This record gives sequence, C-alpha cells and structure tokens, in this order.
Amino acid sequence: MILHAGDVGGPKILEKLRTIAPVAAIRGNVDTGAWADALPLTEVVETGAATIYMLHILKDLYVNPGIAGFAIVVSGHTHQPLQFEKDGVLYVNPGSAGPRRFQLPVTVGRLDLRAKPWGVEFIEMDVKG
Repeated sequence: MILHAGDVGGPKILEKLRTIAPVAAIRGNVDTGAWADALPLTEVVETGAATIYMLHILKDLYVNPGIAGFAIVVSGHTHQPLQFEKDGVLYVNPGSAGPRRFQLPVTVGRLDLRAKPWGVEFIEMDVKG
C-alpha cells in the first residue's frame, strides 16, 4: 500500500501510483483545485499490524494518537525524512519523492510492519537537479 502525506501535485500522480498499489492520500497545502478538494485532510489507515493516522502538517495534530488508538502517525509538509517515537507512537515523515526542495534529499519511506519493532527505511531517489 502507498501512503501519500500530501503535496501530491496533481491527479495524474495518484493515477500512476494506483497502478503500483492501493493508495491512501491526503491533501497538502499545495494541492488546490477540484481534484484536490476530493482528498481528505486526514485519513485513518487500518492494517493488520497497526492503525495509522495521516495528516499533512504534524503541528496540526490535535488528538493524542496513543489514546485514540493510533500506533503510527504519518505526516508530510516539511519534505524532510524523519522518524521518532513518542509515548509508544511511531512518527514518520517519508520526505518528498517529487521535485527537490530546499536542498533536501528526494526520498520515500518504507514501513515494515511484519514484526515489532516496526522498521522505517528512507530510500533516496536518484534524481538530477
């Protein structure tokens, strides 16, 4: 499954991703227009191993994820790959697989939920520019 934490960039991106795997996507602050209005601001993804809460901007998290039953929080916005744990909840920002921003690496994140502790791998994409 592909989780997209916002700043999609256009509907064709989601169409292409859906040819690879099922997609859960949320709207980012640069996603505008009718196509983007159809994207939720947050999403809850149930897997066999964990319940994942997705939102674009982590500072907009107004629920206690642990109390709400979320084991993982996936966010975007900063385009910077990040992983940390707080109060038993895993927080992940996969970075950005789109155009390079702010001299940051172009990355995707891979969550391995087969066994605890869950693994997060950041994969740097080979792009020019």
